[in-house]
Amino acid sequence: MQKMLTIISNVLRGSARRNAASLVVASRSYADFTPEATFDIKKVDLHRLEEGPPLTATLTREEGLKYYRTMQTIRRMELKADQLYKQKIIRGFCHLYDGQEACAVGIEGGITLSDHLITAYRAHGYTLTRGGTVREIMAELTGRRGGIAKGKGGSMHMYTKNFYGGNGIVGAQVPLGAGVALACKYLGNDQLCVSLYGDGAANQGQIFETYNMSSLWKLPIIFICENNQYAMGTSVERSAASTEYYKRGDYIPGIRVDGMDVLCVREATKFAAAHCRSGKGPILMELQTYRYHGHSMSDPGVSYRTREEIQEVRSKSDPISMLKDRMLSNNMASIEELKEIDIAVRKEIEDAAQFATTDPEPPLDDLCSHIFANDQPFEVRGATPWTKLTSTS
Repeated sequence: MQKMLTIISNVLRGSARRNAASLVVASRSYADFTPEATFDIKKVDLHRLEEGPPLTATLTREEGLKYYRTMQTIRRMELKADQLYKQKIIRGFCHLYDGQEACAVGIEGGITLSDHLITAYRAHGYTLTRGGTVREIMAELTGRRGGIAKGKGGSMHMYTKNFYGGNGIVGAQVPLGAGVALACKYLGNDQLCVSLYGDGAANQGQIFETYNMSSLWKLPIIFICENNQYAMGTSVERSAASTEYYKRGDYIPGIRVDGMDVLCVREATKFAAAHCRSGKGPILMELQTYRYHGHSMSDPGVSYRTREEIQEVRSKSDPISMLKDRMLSNNMASIEELKEIDIAVRKEIEDAAQFATTDPEPPLDDLCSHIFANDQPFEVRGATPWTKLTSTS
């Protein structure tokens, strides 16, 4: 018996020593990480500007880990949405954002959450960066009560504080963004609005009307064209007489940015935000990016481009891989640390998907609720004159 106790004691002491050694190694490794590094970034193209954003960007270890986790979360969330759509758990329109993660994360790195943002229907990533949770987004995609719009908005209509969607009508969000910017100027709160649209919407008349009004009134608005090359399935060369979207504002200054590099996007957004806040009026940014999926889930995405082209972009310009390589090559993180983030993200996505498939659908009684943000309950006529529903805020 005594011999057995001695063996157990030795094992426990050995285990304790190993754990202590692991803690020392982990502590030493953490201390050895580079806390901050400066990187060369691609020069932007300028329109009606003498100077542009800097050619270098400083990244802290904390920022790098945050950007990496957020981009991985968007990527994994969209891949899970793809899976649920193919299982017919998600129905209707669904536009995925994988490949374009550096745009959303970089833009948020250059503004604050008190600023405002409005985009088109490829909105899942922005819903997350604006403060939504993966559970809320996934539940909204499946039309459940716990969704970020109570299960009534779906893929194209998600909202959070200072985020106005998610808009299903091509280009219609751009003038709405100008209205938000007008409110910012009227209130004098030093805030701005980011109004996003794609290369497919860039030829619309309402966008040029908005340019004109915003310039006349010197509104604090950043127009951002996320140029992912193919609109709904037609290459920019076949659909636009001028593919230099950053010059489309004519009298509005513009910059063209590498939209696959989160640091390029962040520095360009900081530059654009400073321009707006200084009272100079609007500025236009073109982010050259790429979507890995088709335009929507009904588009296989390979009838107007080759699988080899998609694979080449993935291998040479993937935004997550680019950030990962920078951090590893400059000792800002370890492979094991990034793998731990990957595992945690996958678990978060799986948990959210489980919630999104088990949470109940909203009851019929909620159909007309939330028409107004803060109002007394009132009756709403149903599909027939004798059907009455109640709306509550």
